[in-house]
Amino acid sequence: MMKLTVTPAAHKWFKEEIVVNEGQGIKFYGKVYGKTQVHDGFSVGMAVDTPEKPLITENLGGRLFFVEEADEWFFKGYNLVVDYDDDLDEPKYEFNEA
Repeated sequence: MMKLTVTPAAHKWFKEEIVVNEGQGIKFYGKVYGKTQVHDGFSVGMAVDTPEKPLITENLGGRLFFVEEADEWFFKGYNLVVDYDDDLDEPKYEFNEA
């Protein structure tokens, strides 16, 4: 099973930049266009959403981060590390083999 890790720097950015209502969290998913270190033509998307069938969750300081079962195809065989890019002032994503 995949592991989802949100670094302290990324968690701080999400707390400061993204408003999440009760019952919602930050969802990570595969989206068309872009590139990751393991996908060509796809990139990591991020949205505030309500979990329906989470594949994996990470709760940090009362803030939920998750990946839905429907996006397992994108993350299959990998762990996702969500970090913070100081230069771009935005999250960055790293895939590690599971």
